[in-house]
Amino acid sequence: MARIPYVPADLAEPREIVDAVRARRGGTLLNLDRMLLHSPDLAAGWNAYLGAVRTRLSLSPKLRELAMCVVAVLNGAEYEFIHHAPEFREAGGTQAQLDALRDPDAALRDETNFDETERAALAVAIASTRTVRVPEADFDALARRLGERATVEFVATVAAYNMVSRFLVALGVEPE
Repeated sequence: MARIPYVPADLAEPREIVDAVRARRGGTLLNLDRMLLHSPDLAAGWNAYLGAVRTRLSLSPKLRELAMCVVAVLNGAEYEFIHHAPEFREAGGTQAQLDALRDPDAALRDETNFDETERAALAVAIASTRTVRVPEADFDALARRLGERATVEFVATVAAYNMVSRFLVALGVEPE
């Protein structure tokens, strides 16, 4: 149960911010948005930043969603996993991979369901989420496969979705 009541689903003001959030969401406000809109400036910044992470980076959508799903599992953010699992499948992920991501440590060793690049990404996401510090060997393995830009974008995605999951969990935001 949410620890703070959601703003109303039919919220209309401040119009510019609410309209921008609705536009990114296809016309509706998710429970996450309804929590963020307690602080309109926070909601506006969040919408712009996460909108960029979700739609304007060159990082492979599959790796982006893999990062989001593994962060969600590690942080106990079921809301985040529920929202990103379909996106992961749409980006080319399999149901077997999604099932495996429920145990990130096992997924990291799973050569059947995850290729070398995906396992390198998992190693970085797991380390970054659990301890913040990513071992040099793990970072280098990912950077060799992705290059500089995509590595920066992957690390930023992991960081961003750690923020998202911590917000969701702390406030008890429930899946729709």
